[in-house]
Amino acid sequence: MHYAEQIDNSFGENPGPWSAVYTRHQHESTVAKILSTKGVQVFLPTYRAVHRWKDRRKELELPLFPCYVFFSCETRRRTQVLSTPGVYAILMAGGNCPAVIPSEEIAAIRRAVSSPFRIQPHPYLKSGDFVRIKSGPLEGLEGIVSRSKDAFRVVLSVEMLGKSAAVEIDVAAVERVHPRVLRAS
Repeated sequence: MHYAEQIDNSFGENPGPWSAVYTRHQHESTVAKILSTKGVQVFLPTYRAVHRWKDRRKELELPLFPCYVFFSCETRRRTQVLSTPGVYAILMAGGNCPAVIPSEEIAAIRRAVSSPFRIQPHPYLKSGDFVRIKSGPLEGLEGIVSRSKDAFRVVLSVEMLGKSAAVEIDVAAVERVHPRVLRAS
């Protein structure tokens, strides 16, 4: 079971507007646990990676988006979120209100993390073929296709963070869709 599933305490398909906090390095799971105990809906997607040292190898569960935890709560509880140990800031839009991350992006990441496919962080891409997965457990998800060695991946992005994750797919299971219109940075 992915750790993300254990601390994804959202209620239903549409929990409300999602935002993100920027956390202290390697404090994502602690922040997520504390926010969850405060009654805040949190989502911390993770992936498995094997780390090698001179004397051993170990499989670790790491955050898919290092230093970020997604949350959903009322604006009036912003101080409660900010006062959480390990939280540096809430991502803001327009200086005064939390930046809203589209629920479609959260849903896509949630589906990819809970799928049987391997997921891992991926550099954020601004160009490439925009595709839709046309079959399998990830059917309907859209993203940018990427190739690494002998594997194809669909890159799912959270634009507000400037971060992406890639999930391995069968290239025969995707179809090209309209070119994605990207906003100037």
